[in-house]
Amino acid sequence: MDFSSKSTSELKETLRMLKIVAYSLTTIVFLLLAITIYGLLFKENSKTFLALLVVGLSCSAILPLQFSSLKKIKDEIKSREQ
Repeated sequence: MDFSSKSTSELKETLRMLKIVAYSLTTIVFLLLAITIYGLLFKENSKTFLALLVVGLSCSAILPLQFSSLKKIKDEIKSREQ
């Protein structure tokens, strides 16, 4: 994604939106994995929890991409302020 063509205000708005999405996704994935691990350890029907574990792990693969985008936008804003 090319951030140099966006204005600073657009970058700040994108940064704010990405922060909300990234931290919300982190919280939801963490809760999903915690519930799934609890279900796998203490419940009898483990098929459902195994499927949820796969969903949680696949959703967690998006997180590094979100946080790297956040870092790139922060770096672009810092470079413009200097």
